[in-house]
Amino acid sequence: MKKVRKKFMMGMFTLAFIVTATSCSNSSEKKNTEPEIIGVSDKIVEAGSEFHVMEGITASDTEDGDLTSQIKIESMPSLSFTNGKTIPEKAGSYELTYSVTDKGGLTVEKYATLTVTKQTSEAVIYKDFDFDTQHLVDNKGWNVKVAEGVLAKGEIKQGAYVFDITSPGNGDGDIALVKERLPVKAADYKVKVWVKSSAKTYAHIIARNEGTEEWSTFGGAYNMVIEEEITPLELNFSVDKEGSTELMINLGKITPNPDNPSDTTPENFTVTIDKIEIIEAVGEETQTPIFTNDFSSTDGIYVSADDGASATATIENGAAKIDIISYPTEGGVWSIKSEIDLLNVTIEAGKKYYYSFKITSQNAQSGECLIESATLYDKNRVDFNGLSIGANEEKVVTGIFTAENAISDPIIRLQIGAPSDGITANSIVIDDVVFGKVEGDLDTTKTIDSFIAFGKGSDNATNPDYPWTTYNGTDEDNERGVGTIWTENGSLFYRIDQGGTTDWHNKLICGYNENPLVLKSDSYYTVEITAKATKDISCGFFLNVLGTWEPRLSEKLDITTKEQTFSFTTTDPFVVDMNFEMLFQFGSEETAGLGEVTIEISDIKILQKSIS
Repeated sequence: MKKVRKKFMMGMFTLAFIVTATSCSNSSEKKNTEPEIIGVSDKIVEAGSEFHVMEGITASDTEDGDLTSQIKIESMPSLSFTNGKTIPEKAGSYELTYSVTDKGGLTVEKYATLTVTKQTSEAVIYKDFDFDTQHLVDNKGWNVKVAEGVLAKGEIKQGAYVFDITSPGNGDGDIALVKERLPVKAADYKVKVWVKSSAKTYAHIIARNEGTEEWSTFGGAYNMVIEEEITPLELNFSVDKEGSTELMINLGKITPNPDNPSDTTPENFTVTIDKIEIIEAVGEETQTPIFTNDFSSTDGIYVSADDGASATATIENGAAKIDIISYPTEGGVWSIKSEIDLLNVTIEAGKKYYYSFKITSQNAQSGECLIESATLYDKNRVDFNGLSIGANEEKVVTGIFTAENAISDPIIRLQIGAPSDGITANSIVIDDVVFGKVEGDLDTTKTIDSFIAFGKGSDNATNPDYPWTTYNGTDEDNERGVGTIWTENGSLFYRIDQGGTTDWHNKLICGYNENPLVLKSDSYYTVEITAKATKDISCGFFLNVLGTWEPRLSEKLDITTKEQTFSFTTTDPFVVDMNFEMLFQFGSEETAGLGEVTIEISDIKILQKSIS
């Protein structure tokens, strides 16, 4: 899945205040406070419908009291107001100005946008998602093996392979998840099992060589600890010729140290496996640096700050130092950009490149690491990566990519405008920057075996009634982001087992390349979402044009433990039928700190109003 930058669009306009001062008075006179207008906000109304321009709006100040009746309203383009009402006949966007002047001569103005949509038919249900149907899930060739007499059960449920273990038996192989006859060739392999347990336990992962009569292995990883928080268990092995392997994840009785028999597999616990990744690497490659920066001067290091933020770039002790004096008052991660110019470097389309740099942050900081054009930004971008640094942590950030486009002015751009909770300023140090070419014939492929009832690789991949899937940040080797989905009792559940630090690390998706959400032209759409969660959690909701970043809805959902219904309506009809994706993006520093969270969506409806 291609990663694209996602933005919150927090509003359609910016409130502004204009104050006109009266003539100066002597210091002994009481200061006149400016009036205040409350309740002004953007509105949407259908052409031909009556709009109450003053509904919910009041004005007052300390000296004069209620000034609501003194509010004056102007519109551009012009609208005619009678007794605080108007009937706009023409669809379009109208900028409204609310102004009030107190007896002391102080004037305050506030602005709002009135969006007038075209006349439509009555709303009808365009799509009502059915979460009642139970779905068959592809086990991806993984099967449960439990020895006779052992009190344990393994099955696919709640979007994962779940083992309910009463007693672990007498040996590690008494309880196992097994994939037989997996083809292998002369290559290096890595198996990553994303797993958690209700109580500390152990696992072995073994790759048995099925090409020999005697029992032998390509390799094994033993006595690996499974904790209550989800973590990847890894097995690395190599194969020198074509054959097949039996992968075994053994969960039965394991006692790592016979001298400490109390440290062993427990009883009455549950093991949950969200996904299993199998990575195959064939060939070799070399990395040749073509650019380094020793930061002997400030050449090639820049910082910019917008949306009320302030930041500076300096050189200190042979490294670049970015001081964030203040974070943005509005906007997001893109509001502060630190840029490392790759001087005299040209990126060629189709070539493979790598980069690395060392970064330290005084306070925890997340963001985005981009390789793109200095002048064209995301219009000519070749790599997108997440960035997450703990307080006072030194981290080496690396990336390898094949350039889809040529770039004559490449830059490493860090977008770091979003602060951690409670942080108002920060200091970030960047050093040891290296950018270079990757050459060779190394070919790496990853297979992700997940156990959800929707999405790619399942029978529902082309079923328009069930266009649901999830994306995890760890699917593409980012540090964080694990989750799964399933249906139960008429609801869709999305469990975040590990929260990511950026908003694309935990995504619930409706509609994707093989199975888009198709919306018809010449209509307005309202999306109604009824949801709750096991913990209070926020996410961005986007109705986005598939294959690009062009959201027609961009909203924030604050989901609580109490069920709520959210409703959002598009303001522009489509000229032609269009393919969309609905995105629920949960990743953030706050999400990462919540631990396991389950979101229950009991109903989603899409209502259509056709233009008459």
